Amino acid sequence: MSAPDGSPVGAERSIGQLFASATTEMSALVHDEIALAKAQLKQDVKKGAVSGGAFSMAGAVLVFSLPMLNFALAYGIRTWSGWNLAVCFLLSFAANVLVAGLLALIGVAFAKKAKKSQGPQKVAASMKETAGVLQNAKPHPRAELPEDRGPAAIEAVARSSS
Repeated sequence: MSAPDGSPVGAERSIGQLFASATTEMSALVHDEIALAKAQLKQDVKKGAVSGGAFSMAGAVLVFSLPMLNFALAYGIRTWSGWNLAVCFLLSFAANVLVAGLLALIGVAFAKKAKKSQGPQKVAASMKETAGVLQNAKPHPRAELPEDRGPAAIEAVARSSS
């Protein structure tokens, strides 16, 4: 097993190597969080588009189908039942309103889902929390080591922490 910079785990690494490794990992974390925010935003936009499309379809069905569907349905009801033609036209109109109402309910359901989604806000809060933790991070105090025990003591600490 090796560290991100290629050195074996537990091996002695310089402060520069440790800092470079931490910087690389932090940069990757920020890039991953941005990619996550973009993906969640894309999902929210897709839900909003479906909602808008459903509302548009409800309007189009109501406007463009009324004349043709009303005549066909009204004459069909009259032929089937023998009722007054005005009553047949009212029933035909009620059927069209019912279909448009169902499409509008679908649009409302998707609009609520898009509104409830908190994906980008969660990612932004997570990034702020990470930045806050890193801002307040302080290095651990290190005890002064005698010159003759320096590398051996560092190696012992590295082995004990892994």
